[in-house]
Amino acid sequence: MNALLKSKSLVQVSCWSLAVALACTSAAALAETMNVKLSGAEEVPAVQGSGSGSGTITINDDGSVSGSVTASGFTPTAAHIHEGKAGANGKVIVPFTKEGDKFSAPAGAKLTPDQLKAFKEGDLYVNIHSAAHPGGEVRAQLKP
Repeated sequence: MNALLKSKSLVQVSCWSLAVALACTSAAALAETMNVKLSGAEEVPAVQGSGSGSGTITINDDGSVSGSVTASGFTPTAAHIHEGKAGANGKVIVPFTKEGDKFSAPAGAKLTPDQLKAFKEGDLYVNIHSAAHPGGEVRAQLKP
């Protein structure tokens, strides 16, 4: 009887371990992490200059957003994720917060279902603004 109970417990532990492993693997597969390189050439209208930006943005399947961007070669004033197709400007949907030299998506930032659909279609972008270019100095389209 003891051997049967030990065997049953071992099977239960194995099943739970497998379930946890699958859940962790599935959760990781639902996130889109993008390494972004921002340039003035992608702004609308294009910005000439040596400014650039870089960062990492993650958008999860539930619409939650995390990540940050950093500017180089200019003094940044703000950064955001916008809804807009490549070659077009769009409205701000995730305003970033300044943390030292970088701008980060605030805790709890989340896309709406329509914004998540736009992301999956390649219609979101991140940009960094400056006093010289308040509409945006550098930009990168977010591509899943």
